Amino acid sequence: MKIAIALAEEGMKTNQGGPFGAIVVKGDDIIGRGSNQVTSTNDPTAHAEVTAIRDACRNIDTFQLTGCTVYTSCEPCPMCLGAIYWARPDRIVFGGTRKDAAAIGFDDEFLYKEMVTPIDQRVIPTIQMERAAVLKVFKDWEAKEDKIVY
Repeated sequence: MKIAIALAEEGMKTNQGGPFGAIVVKGDDIIGRGSNQVTSTNDPTAHAEVTAIRDACRNIDTFQLTGCTVYTSCEPCPMCLGAIYWARPDRIVFGGTRKDAAAIGFDDEFLYKEMVTPIDQRVIPTIQMERAAVLKVFKDWEAKEDKIVY
């Protein structure tokens, strides 16, 4: 956790992004490191957990982090939590809470609420279309013999 916190501090001081850091550990080895790089890369998905997951997966040449622990300086936002779950580590360890982050201007509560709001009531208009065409692609995927399941 101390390394994740140090990455948060370093990234903040060097203006890479917000004050967040994360590492991915497998056994006794750090296989991924990340800090928030949203503002330095103009990438709204470049949160510390996401950059650490990308680094870890690149380093061990896989898209799954089974057997790993994600250490993050703060409770993951909804996007990061989703990314962590898709990566399938064994455990998440965090430092500050989402309320701590909200107290300094990083309030994710809106996103948590939007996730459970009916689609037709969300702040950003969300419209479904071309479902039949998408279902055809899904059927093709389902029948694909050489697919890599994830």
